[in-house]
Amino acid sequence: MNYLSTRGDPSRNDPPRGFSDILLEGLAPDGGLYLPESYPQIDGATLTRWRGLNYADLAYEILSLYITDIPAEDLRALVRKTYTPAIFGTAEITPLKPLDRAASAASGTDVFLQALSNGPTLAFKDMAMQLLGNLFEYELARRGEVLNILGATSGDTGSAAEYAMRGKQGVKVFMLSPNGRMSPFQQAQMFSLQDANIHNIAVDGVFDDCQDIVKAVSNDLEFKRQHRIGTVNSINWARLLAQVVYYFAGYLQATTSNRQQVSFAVPSGNFGNICAGHVARMMGLPIRRLVLATNENNVLDEFFRTGTYRVRGSAETHETSSPSMDISKASNFERFVFDLLGRDAARTKQLFKTEVEQHGSFTVSADEFAHIASFGFISGTSTHADRLATIRDTHRRFGVVIDTHTADGLKVAREYLDPGVPMLVLETALPAKFAETIVEAIGVQPDRPAAMRGIEDLPKRYVVMPVDTQAVKVYLSHHV
Repeated sequence: MNYLSTRGDPSRNDPPRGFSDILLEGLAPDGGLYLPESYPQIDGATLTRWRGLNYADLAYEILSLYITDIPAEDLRALVRKTYTPAIFGTAEITPLKPLDRAASAASGTDVFLQALSNGPTLAFKDMAMQLLGNLFEYELARRGEVLNILGATSGDTGSAAEYAMRGKQGVKVFMLSPNGRMSPFQQAQMFSLQDANIHNIAVDGVFDDCQDIVKAVSNDLEFKRQHRIGTVNSINWARLLAQVVYYFAGYLQATTSNRQQVSFAVPSGNFGNICAGHVARMMGLPIRRLVLATNENNVLDEFFRTGTYRVRGSAETHETSSPSMDISKASNFERFVFDLLGRDAARTKQLFKTEVEQHGSFTVSADEFAHIASFGFISGTSTHADRLATIRDTHRRFGVVIDTHTADGLKVAREYLDPGVPMLVLETALPAKFAETIVEAIGVQPDRPAAMRGIEDLPKRYVVMPVDTQAVKVYLSHHV
């Protein structure tokens, strides 16, 4: 399996890129995102065989379709090392929690939460990041190289990356976050780490500023190569690939026959999590709908309703109670648009590099907009009032406390229930990470694991910087 860029120029005859190369590279040299040359197709016989597998072995089966330059037994060992009950808490790794089953007789629809937040940092990002840490360490040792990871986080990616990479040989992490715009718990998870290979940079701006700096550094090819810069954001294909697995795992838990369909509702800001669902659907997983839920920063909802993608500036980016989705430039969206346009790299490049970078927006043609329906996407928006109401209702009816982002997903999911088609809402994080809003909603402090109690009081280690790519480059140069 080889990989191509969403902005690739076939006339250049670039050499094929294997998985291990793009694992360490992240963003393509032309500024595009990597995708496989084609999506492997899963037939009914394969899906039936996979029904008997545990999560780690299912992950190996899926990943081995895309990773062909790591020996099979090495890949199997890395996956089994990653997906264990000791790390993720249950044998199922991503168990389904039923909601609405008793109350849904009229619609005939079962609603489930798919638990993705039982990893070390209590967020779904652990599902991919724990594997990424093991893949990085393995590949760097195989090559005798080092890697300096530059990332941006709106809340959960940073801590998941740092907990996955702390103490790893040959790896340093430089994580940018919007200063003062994460929850106190999220800040403490990152800033309290004292490991020498972890560097936290709080940027006086919004997440999109942090993300722009990461892309600017990645696009400086000479600097990137000189300092061995890589990424862990979902622009890195390996991270998105790992997330594809839990769509298959959720489907196999919710169904008994390959003739059945399911829908997934996904809280989305950067389009990475739901893009993994798009890949699973392209592989043949029987997904009826991919329900995209945004918060007040509804750039993606606007696109799926109108065909216009318009990024927002810092002044237009709302600070919300689901802060990990306070994003107005969805990095992974380019992957979907590339597929929507029939993998037309020239047009994809024109839309994102010319229209977005120069004019801040683009609008797809009427025919292209009509084609979106064939990919199963539908969308909606949730507000702070919606989050509070959904958290209260879920707690009152089912005795279950959900976090603010998951509440966004559940609120929008209920707008698109199909009779007889299970709806799986992807859990984003545990409620302990957003205690202030949980207390506002139900008047109760959410539980947190013993290891995380009092984390806000620990000493913090971070630096504050302006929105300045050059300043970040200087810092990197001094600390790699």
